[in-house]
Amino acid sequence: METNKDKKELVKQQYSQLALNGDLLKSSCGCGTNPAKPSKKVFTIMSEDYSHLKGYEADADLGVGCGLPTEYAGLKEGYTVIDLGSGAGNDCFIARAEVGESGKVIGIDFSIPMLEKARKNAAKRGYTNVEFKEGDIEEMPIPDNTADVVVSNCVLNLLPEKNKIFKEIYRVLKSGGHFCISDVVLNGVFPKEFTDNASMYAGCIASAIQKEDYLGEIEKANFTDIKIERTKTVVIPDEVLQENLDEATIIKYKAGNVGIYSITVTGVKA
Repeated sequence: METNKDKKELVKQQYSQLALNGDLLKSSCGCGTNPAKPSKKVFTIMSEDYSHLKGYEADADLGVGCGLPTEYAGLKEGYTVIDLGSGAGNDCFIARAEVGESGKVIGIDFSIPMLEKARKNAAKRGYTNVEFKEGDIEEMPIPDNTADVVVSNCVLNLLPEKNKIFKEIYRVLKSGGHFCISDVVLNGVFPKEFTDNASMYAGCIASAIQKEDYLGEIEKANFTDIKIERTKTVVIPDEVLQENLDEATIIKYKAGNVGIYSITVTGVKA
């Protein structure tokens, strides 16, 4: 039986592979299937268009987000922003465009290849107020009361201990600070064979939890003014299911009528 540590190591391996093969996989589905084995079809979860946003950098966009959290984050000039699971740096660079030269952006990721890619992207552009730190989101290498805003894009669902994550977000936020997170949640229960599948877990679908439980973890971390800013239905194409699951499991999954959603949620540290 896989432990939480095993699951995290699986995610780290998959996303390190995505960083190494980023150019090859850029148009593939990185959320919901094995990033090292591109699907021919892209999930609707991957259809977010960042290109119109100020600060967008095409070579930092690996196409694995499930929302546009910076659009709802209320970023202002001079803010300090932390991006959890910063990947190749896309959301960090967009946040930097909002907080300006007087602000600061800190990306946290546990994948060394991703960090190397992000740091190269920042150095290439001469950004001096964007920093990428190696670290575990469940135990951030960040002092208390550091950030005005915490953002994250389709990352927290990948990790098994959501309760620790939201407590950590609360800790690193300044009093009156807030978070804005896009993530995947469920309404209904997957077959066990689905959730036990390594590729589906690492792809952020099988690792997602029930929407009510997700919001409950936010409440238990003492956040106030919790709002769902946006909801989007996620559809898994048949060919992605067929690449990763046997026919019996697919039938069980479809019979269960599980709702999969991308939500963008905000909350405030009082």
